[in-house]
Amino acid sequence: MLILGISCYYHDSAAAILLDGIIVAAAQEERFTRIKHDQEFPHNAIEYCLKTANCTIDDIQIVAFYDKPFLKFERLLESYLAYAPFGLKSAWKGLPIWIKEKLWISDRIKSELKYEGKLLFPEHHQSHAASAFFPSPFKESAILTMDGVGEWTTSSISHGVNNKINLIAEQKFPHSIGLLYSAFTYFTGFKVNSGEYKLMGLAPYGSPVYTDLIYEHLIDLKSDGSFSMNQQYFNYTSGLTMTNKKFANLFGGPPRKAESAITQREMDLAASIQQVTEEIVFRSAIHAKKLTGSRNLCLAGGVALNCVSNGKLKQCNEFDSIWVQPSSGDAGGALGAALFAWFQYSDMERNPDISDNMSGAYLGPEWTNTEIESWVCREKLPAQFLDNDKLIQMTADYLSKGRVVGWFQDRMEFGPRALGNRSILGDPRSEEMQKVLNLKIKFRESFRPFAPSVLEEKVSEYFDFEGVSPYMLMVASVKKNRLHNLDEQKVGFDKLYQKRSELPAITHVDNSARIQTVSKKTNPKYHALISEFEKLTGCPVLINTSFNVRGEPIVCTPEDAYKCFMRTNMDVLVVGNHVFLKEDQPTQDHDESWKEEFVLD
Repeated sequence: MLILGISCYYHDSAAAILLDGIIVAAAQEERFTRIKHDQEFPHNAIEYCLKTANCTIDDIQIVAFYDKPFLKFERLLESYLAYAPFGLKSAWKGLPIWIKEKLWISDRIKSELKYEGKLLFPEHHQSHAASAFFPSPFKESAILTMDGVGEWTTSSISHGVNNKINLIAEQKFPHSIGLLYSAFTYFTGFKVNSGEYKLMGLAPYGSPVYTDLIYEHLIDLKSDGSFSMNQQYFNYTSGLTMTNKKFANLFGGPPRKAESAITQREMDLAASIQQVTEEIVFRSAIHAKKLTGSRNLCLAGGVALNCVSNGKLKQCNEFDSIWVQPSSGDAGGALGAALFAWFQYSDMERNPDISDNMSGAYLGPEWTNTEIESWVCREKLPAQFLDNDKLIQMTADYLSKGRVVGWFQDRMEFGPRALGNRSILGDPRSEEMQKVLNLKIKFRESFRPFAPSVLEEKVSEYFDFEGVSPYMLMVASVKKNRLHNLDEQKVGFDKLYQKRSELPAITHVDNSARIQTVSKKTNPKYHALISEFEKLTGCPVLINTSFNVRGEPIVCTPEDAYKCFMRTNMDVLVVGNHVFLKEDQPTQDHDESWKEEFVLD
């Protein structure tokens, strides 16, 4: 049986395909169109999935869409009416799009794909729960999903047992942890639905001085993690912004303008909402444990991408195991919808030999060396072809000498994290590397931290962490014996360029790191590269950041990788077994005005 899952029309459109319950392929539409967070119908992602499964749309038995459009439309209408006349401007902008396109998704699927088969529409949080539990290594587990909003639900607790997920509790719109966090993302001058990572990275520079104000005025938090939000301070139910003047007055002035200087206020706001979020997640998880009796926990939904919260949840030792869907946002809903159709709807049994079935999240397109060679010859690009051993040795040598390497290998990752196949790599021992990568490679804010990839078998030697974190969704502290004594009186961005540890380029200002453990079984080539780097340096860790610049999706094709390589100050590009050195490349006569949007003072 072939099942196609689709998500679109909000943000991060995607498609995924299952063959007899096995995940064959999954990809976000943005990677093909090069439009970040592309929300349109995922034509390219669907085409890729069908090609990878070696089938046509006529072979698909079920197409599953990740939510119920009519139920979501009902919520929009009721919200507009409840806040009328204040919601009329928002309604005037949003309703025509719904009436023209979003509401008729079944007709759109049939016409766009020329598909006449069965359509399924699980609820949004059912899709999230399915994406969390069914690929997990658990036969049974508590499931916690948390995001902005689906149809009406904003958070849910379920119990997964074998091939069934039973909903136990849910929180409804407008009370939402995702929207609460996004309100602060907006207020601190970052873009909603993409700037939440920045807010999380900014939090350690501040102090949670506004936490009491948040609890006193904005939310009423209960012991079970549920809460109500005081809508007098928010504007998302009826307006075109997240917060209003009353919110601004509470926090000492208007929202920060995008790209303007970040002040101590923004740092403290970030620290405060991060602390509140961690408390909500913790209470919700403990309540899920109480309701299900399970010591396993699965997480999905956009809030599950808050790796700081995930790491602290793991630290509390309330659960034996925690598994987070690597594509926890709406893109992962496409996969969850397909899995729901296979297990819950079709009543198919799970494999008794249960393990992590995400294949390391390496579910996207790949290019063979033959295909890469054809592209190199066609474009007449100077490159050197090396066998695997020489490739690993040369790349590790470049990294050990402080070179920045673009690393493009095998199948692209599904989800927001680069996990060693579409990555920019660097030496974590370098005091300058964090600054170089942010300002000269990624063209993004200098305060943002970088993540380490560490050999799975060596993780506990460098970090206070036991177990595995293959999807870069857990934060852990750097080992105390690796830290340096510093001036702890420094505040704000004065903390930034202190050499905090033996690995300064991946140690955040709170001495933490968002770790990726690399397994020889899941990604042997990347494991071999880090191992070779360890032979040269004694360090089994590399910096790993996504292969893109600010404002663009992660690269998908060799052409994307080469373009990014030439537009930045990367030194070396490795595509398959082909090595490109910057000094050997022809001078690029192209428009670089795009950089003006990204480069910051």
